[in-house]
Amino acid sequence: MLSTEEIMQLIGSLIWLLAGVGVFIVGMNFMSEALEKSAGEGMKKMLGRISNNRFSGVGIGAGVTAIIQSSSATSVMVIGLVNAGVMTLMQATPIIMGANIGTTITGVLVALKNDYFNMLMYLSAFAGVMMGFFKKEKIKIAGLLCSGLGLIFVGLNVMSSEQAFGNPLVEAMFQGIFAVIDFPLLLILVGVIFTALIQSSSAATGVVITMVGTGVLPLDLALFSVLGANIGTCVTALLASVGANANSKRVALIHFTFNVIGTVIFTAVVWIFREPVVNLLVSMFPGSDSMSLQMRVSVFHVIFNVTTTCVLLPFVSQLVSYSCKVIKDKKADENALVLRYVDDRLLTMPTVALMQVKKEMDYMFALVEENISLSFAAMKTEDIGNGDKIIANEAVIDFTNSTLTRFLIKLSSVVEQSDELVIGSYFHVLNDLERIGDHAENFYEIAAAMSAKKIEFSANALEDIKKMCGKVIRMLDISRDAFDNLNKSELPELEVLEDEIDGMKKRLTASHFARLADGDCSMEVSPYYSSAIAGLERVADHLVNIGFSIVNPVGSQKEN
Repeated sequence: MLSTEEIMQLIGSLIWLLAGVGVFIVGMNFMSEALEKSAGEGMKKMLGRISNNRFSGVGIGAGVTAIIQSSSATSVMVIGLVNAGVMTLMQATPIIMGANIGTTITGVLVALKNDYFNMLMYLSAFAGVMMGFFKKEKIKIAGLLCSGLGLIFVGLNVMSSEQAFGNPLVEAMFQGIFAVIDFPLLLILVGVIFTALIQSSSAATGVVITMVGTGVLPLDLALFSVLGANIGTCVTALLASVGANANSKRVALIHFTFNVIGTVIFTAVVWIFREPVVNLLVSMFPGSDSMSLQMRVSVFHVIFNVTTTCVLLPFVSQLVSYSCKVIKDKKADENALVLRYVDDRLLTMPTVALMQVKKEMDYMFALVEENISLSFAAMKTEDIGNGDKIIANEAVIDFTNSTLTRFLIKLSSVVEQSDELVIGSYFHVLNDLERIGDHAENFYEIAAAMSAKKIEFSANALEDIKKMCGKVIRMLDISRDAFDNLNKSELPELEVLEDEIDGMKKRLTASHFARLADGDCSMEVSPYYSSAIAGLERVADHLVNIGFSIVNPVGSQKEN
C-alpha cells in the first residue's frame, strides 16, 4: 500500500510525463510548420511530378512526410488532393505508403539523443526563440525550426528525467501494468488508443522509445506497441475523410488497410519468433546504454514500414479495387453546387491550395466566356434557345464566387507573405468575373424580352452592337491569356481596346438618338439598345481589371 507521500510523488511524476509529451508535440508542430513554410516551393514541385509511377509516388510520400514530420498530415493532404481531383487513387496509394516510411525519421532522431546531443538541442531551442525577434521572415522560419527541434528533445528529456520515467515508483507502476497486459493484441490495442488520442504516431513512438531507453518497457513488448501506433495514426485520416467524396474515403480506407495488413504480418512474425527477433535487434545494437536500447526500437519501426511498403507496393491496383468495392459511388446530384478543385483540407498545404484556387478560377473563367458567347449570339441573332444553359452557368459562377471568396479568406491567414498579393488579386478577379457573368445574363434577358415583344434592332444598330461585341471578345481573349499564362505582352492592346469601346459608347449613343430623331429606330427598342451598349462598356472595364491584376495585384479597380 502506497503512503500519501508516495502517491503525491507518483502524481507529480505523471504530470512531468504529460508535460514532456506536451512539449514534444509542440516541438514537432513548430518544426513541421517551419519545414512546410521553408520547403513550400519544393513540395509544390514534388507534387507537380505526381504520375502513375508507383516508385516516384513512394518517394514523394516519404519526402513530403520527412519535410513535415507527420504521416497523418500527409494523409490528410492526400485526401484533400483526391477530393479536389488533383490526383487519382492509383497515384495517392503509393504516396500513402511512402508517408509511412517518411515518418520513421522522427524515431531515429529520438533514438540518437545523448548528453552532448541534448546540450546542442537546448542551445538550438534558445537560438530559435531569439531568432523569432528578427523582422525578416526567413530568419523567423529558421528560428521556428530550431526551437521546434530543440523542444522535441526538451520534451524527451523531461519524459526520461528522474521526476518522470526515472522515478522508481513510476517504473514499478508501468512494469506492473505491462506485466498484466503482456499479451500482443492488448499491447497493440494500447498503441492504437494512445496514438489515436494524441493524433501522432511519431509522438507515440517517441514515448515508447523513451520508455525502452529508461528500462521501463521491455523491448519485446515495445515492438507490439509500435505496431499498434501505426494503426492508431490512421484515425486522423479517417476523420479527415468524413464529409469528403467517395475517393477520399477510399484513400483513408487504403491507409488503414495498408497498416493493418503490415501489423498483422509483423505481429505474427514477432509473436512466433519473439526471442530471435529481439536477439537480432540486440545484436544490431549491442550494449546497455540508452542510445543502443532506443535504436533497437527505431530500427524496428523503419524495418516495419519499409518491408510493408515493399510487400504491398505490387498490389496497388488490388488495394484500389478493394476500396472501390467497399465504398460505392453515390449517385451524383446534378443540381448540387460544389467546387471542382478546392477543398478545405488543402488549407494544410497552402502552396497547393493556391494552385487549386487558380484552377477553380480558370473553370469559372470558362463559364463566363461561354455565357458571354451565348448571350452575344442571342442579342445578334435573337436565338434565345440557350437560356437554361446560361442560367445554369450563372448559378455556378455565383456559387464559385461566394464559396471561393470564403476559402481565400481562410487561406490568407496561412499563406506566406509573398502569396498575400496573389490572394488579393484573386479577390478582385473573382469579383470582376462575377460581374461579367451578371452582364452576360442581362444581355440574354435583353434578347429574350425583345423576342417576346417581337421587336428587333435596326440594321445599323445591330451592326454597331456586333462591332462592339467583337472588341469585347478580343479583350476577353487577352485577359484570359494574361490571367492563365501571366502574359503581359498584349496588355497595351487591352488598354487601347478599352479606350476604343469608351469612345464607341459615346458615338453609338449619339448615333442612336439621331436615328430616333429620323424615325429609323423605334422608342420601344431604345432602352434595350442603351442597356446593351452600357453593359458592353462595363464588361470592357472589368476585363481590363482582370488583365492588369497580374501587373498590379492590389491596384485600384474600376467601379462598375
